[in-house]
Amino acid sequence: MTVDSTEDLFVDGLKHAYYTEQRLVDALDELEQTSSSEELKSGFAEHREETQNHIDRLEEVFDQVDASAEGEEDPVVEGMIQAHEEFMDKDPSDEALDRFNIAAGQKSEHYEIAVYGNLIPMADQLGMDDVADTLEQNLREEQDELDSLSEMGEEFDYGELSVSE
Repeated sequence: MTVDSTEDLFVDGLKHAYYTEQRLVDALDELEQTSSSEELKSGFAEHREETQNHIDRLEEVFDQVDASAEGEEDPVVEGMIQAHEEFMDKDPSDEALDRFNIAAGQKSEHYEIAVYGNLIPMADQLGMDDVADTLEQNLREEQDELDSLSEMGEEFDYGELSVSE
């Protein structure tokens, strides 16, 4: 696909957002399964359901712009997933893994916020007010999830992590 217009750039961005959300459904399941904190497990499970709603909304947007709902691989997302796998290979303690998972969630939320933050103004410029509103819903939910994860990170008890010598 040649990208030579704002419309093309917008659809290309949608494809990356779609891929990101689809990959994160699985990644959130992994974060839930590897976390020991019940609060964290619950948060990741809830966000996985919310992420499925984001996918559904993106499919609506693809319909509205008359494009096929397909993802385009995003190396940023793959890098975040690979970083988690590499950390798991280090056999971390439950506490260290919980803190790592909080940080991983925060990183993905920041990235998704950036993705939607770029798509919304394009939709506005293209006169796609309904599309912009739909994407804004996803953006608000990503921001809320980041706030929740940030609060967990601030409240994390680092005293539970033992110092290796």
